[in-house]
Amino acid sequence: MRPAFCIVLGAGLLTPVLAGDPAILRIRVLEGEGVVYATGSRAARGLTVQVNDETGRPVEMATVSFRLPDDGPSGTFVNKGRTEILTTRADGRAAVWGMQWNRTPGPVVVRVTAVKGKTRAGLMATVFLSDAVPRSSEPSAVSGRRSRKWLWIGLAAAAGGGLFAATSMGRSTPGPTPPAAGIRIGQPSVSLGRP
Repeated sequence: MRPAFCIVLGAGLLTPVLAGDPAILRIRVLEGEGVVYATGSRAARGLTVQVNDETGRPVEMATVSFRLPDDGPSGTFVNKGRTEILTTRADGRAAVWGMQWNRTPGPVVVRVTAVKGKTRAGLMATVFLSDAVPRSSEPSAVSGRRSRKWLWIGLAAAAGGGLFAATSMGRSTPGPTPPAAGIRIGQPSVSLGRP
């Protein structure tokens, strides 16, 4: 029995696509975007991505490639290389962790590519390496969406306490304190619809 397939027009070419292959892949980072690690440390957390098809269903058995930069702020995966290739589970997720970071501070742009049949999608996720983060506190480094809430609550509480102390002493508050050098947190992301 011959496999069922359809023809997809794209870039002026006829491309056969197996009936079970998605027409469109959507990939998004679920965990790890914006995490700040100490330079020279090993990632206790990693990057987790979700791959869905055009209808929003998880794509199982998609090949996902994670690629670290060749120079500058970077590192290596557990396999000692700069590329790690995984396959999504039934829930459409793939996760890579345990990266050994180099000693160059700055943003690490990780290229993530998902492929299923003839369909592919990609994105770039960013983590940060900093000399200002002590290695001993690295596993609890500021991470993704979960810890940011507590970071902002802590900052608001500290700012409120400082304002209270300054006004109770009859002094005006000085201008905002600049953030510690080397620590940068990525842009927050908003997702609409179902996760």
